[in-house]
Amino acid sequence: MVVGIGYLALFKLFGSLFLNGVNIDGVTNQKFEKSTVRVDDKGNVFIEAPGYAAKTVEGGPPPSTETPGPVTASSSNTPKLTRHYFLLTEQTAPGMTQFDIDVYLNSKWLRRLKNDQEQVVADVTSHLIPGKNTVLLVAQKLVGEGRKSFSPSHIYKITLGEGIASGDHILIENPVMTYKRTAAEAEGGAWEYTFNTR
Repeated sequence: MVVGIGYLALFKLFGSLFLNGVNIDGVTNQKFEKSTVRVDDKGNVFIEAPGYAAKTVEGGPPPSTETPGPVTASSSNTPKLTRHYFLLTEQTAPGMTQFDIDVYLNSKWLRRLKNDQEQVVADVTSHLIPGKNTVLLVAQKLVGEGRKSFSPSHIYKITLGEGIASGDHILIENPVMTYKRTAAEAEGGAWEYTFNTR
């Protein structure tokens, strides 16, 4: 699928435009090969296009989009993380919140956390850099044939933090981000968090 940004800019009357989780309002004359487009109930347009990146310069022109250049070997002087970071999910009743949540780390799509799946535990250390990092969570309410629950006690919780793996157990020693949705909530949305690694 080829999607032209100029065409999608029509949706700006209602919402914003995101490329792999990064707001790209104002970008024109671009196209993305093999992309997936989703429009939420507020008119926000979310483009998932593997192999493309967007950068925003504060106070500068609209975000630029680019395809990554060739990968080169990293220098031995490149700082390395001294801690391991894990993302894990917990649900009081899987499937009852009816939220699927897309996770982006540093503007790159990581995975979709589905509302009806069992606990997810993922080592995300390789997706982080020393210092400042961002995680963007985009939640979508999937009501289908109707809501299964309206209870605030049906909780979908996501934690990202420093941890230790021991056998088949993960211990989160220092959470850097905690995010919750409940079945009582009716709408999705996007939330971004900034945190520092070490």
